[in-house]
Amino acid sequence: MASRILERLTTLKGKGGVHVTDLVTAAGAPTEENSIVDGTDATTEAATGDGAGDRHAEWAPSEDAPRKKRHIGRWVGIGLGVLALGLGAASTILIAPGTAIAGVQVGGMTPGAAAEAVSNHLGAMQVTLTGDGGDKHVTGSDLGVHIDATKLADKAFADHPMWNITSWMSAPIAGTITLDDRAAEHALRAQVPTVYQDATDATVAFHGTGYAATPAKDGSGIDLKALTAAITAAAEKGQSSLAFEAKAAPVAPAISDKTAAATVAQLNTMLSAIGFYVGTERTVPVDAATAAGWITLKPDNGKLTITADQAAIQKTVDTLAAKVDRAPVNATTVVNSSGEALDDITPGVAGRQLGDVSGTAAAFASQISKGNGSFALPVKDTPFSSTSLLRKVDVNLSTETLTVTENGNVVDSWLISSGRGDFATHTGSFTVNWKLDSQNMGNTDLTKAPFYYQPNVKWVMYFNGDEALHGVYWHDNWGTPMSHGCVGMPEWRAEWLFDWSPQGTEVNVHY
Repeated sequence: MASRILERLTTLKGKGGVHVTDLVTAAGAPTEENSIVDGTDATTEAATGDGAGDRHAEWAPSEDAPRKKRHIGRWVGIGLGVLALGLGAASTILIAPGTAIAGVQVGGMTPGAAAEAVSNHLGAMQVTLTGDGGDKHVTGSDLGVHIDATKLADKAFADHPMWNITSWMSAPIAGTITLDDRAAEHALRAQVPTVYQDATDATVAFHGTGYAATPAKDGSGIDLKALTAAITAAAEKGQSSLAFEAKAAPVAPAISDKTAAATVAQLNTMLSAIGFYVGTERTVPVDAATAAGWITLKPDNGKLTITADQAAIQKTVDTLAAKVDRAPVNATTVVNSSGEALDDITPGVAGRQLGDVSGTAAAFASQISKGNGSFALPVKDTPFSSTSLLRKVDVNLSTETLTVTENGNVVDSWLISSGRGDFATHTGSFTVNWKLDSQNMGNTDLTKAPFYYQPNVKWVMYFNGDEALHGVYWHDNWGTPMSHGCVGMPEWRAEWLFDWSPQGTEVNVHY
């Protein structure tokens, strides 16, 4: 615009119609506005006024001319002055001369016009496909050529505005050119179909007990990276066309073997522990086949995305209460007189009740999609109660009877055979401190103490040194002292007592 205005002014001066000494009116000189008001001739007043003629501001020819023509000169002068002022204003919104974006000259343009010019230039670029392409043509628009023209144009104006003369004739501004892969492949495949062979993605599928992968296969097609680089190089040179050899290049599948292998590992790891948990207990396991029925794999931008069927999961959620809920199991413990636990006959187990599972299916589906197959169930515990049993063994040597009590109540009583004569069973308060299912007693050499031998004596419970409660199979003379200090009884009685009396059970022997 500036060049056109200056060119016009030069033409007018060359024709001798006007000459310019200043584009502004001298101080104090009449203006067009006041000449219209008072009826005076602005040009005449400028020539004859008080000292005003010293600053020549006349647009009219030097020779005398009719007043009407001088009025026209004044109006032309006023118009060119306005244009000059407009040119100065325009310099604040225009890009500096000599500025280029991606090979397109944008000097003298607004940022908006520059962005449009760059986009149009790239869209119209002609690409001739040589080689297998048979010299067929596609355009930048066909290939989905894109550059951030608006951003680059704004940068060009910010860095190189027209009003800043020092920024004129700057270095070219480069931008990143990209292709729309889908649009480019569609356009190129239509022109050179023989170059293209589809790649085969790696796949992942469930087989009985786990997931396995099927390998991928490469395809072929035109190298879009190389084509993009060629278009970029041509654009930077200001070219509107280029030739590109259309030859087959390897095209990798979207889903690679590496991606498939990682997905298989993730899924199989998840299947190994999938289920509904209460604490660390997998209370409701989910078998691999059922879990695989929940899962769908979808290719997504080079990855395999896991999704889970919420409705299918809900079918299992509906069965959870029957598998999770349980009544508490009360504890039963044998203790001594001090309250010390000797044996847990029945360990206590807290009961539990399944909480609100209204959102479980959706939450579990979300977890599975992230590779997490362990779902923690909301459960309320029900405490158990405990019962303590104080068990004692009483041996009455006067009556040759053994009596067992539990919390002071007689459970059972029967005749025994205690120590005889010099081997009488010692009296006192003792505890069962050693238990054996079976033992050989005595000495096989009967010439040596204790001068007897009894093999395979069963259900032995020592309570005082070598004195024990045990079964007897070699006599049935119950109620009569017969032993070398032990308390003997029928084997079936001894077995019951062995099971009933934990180690530490109190034994009281008296007359």
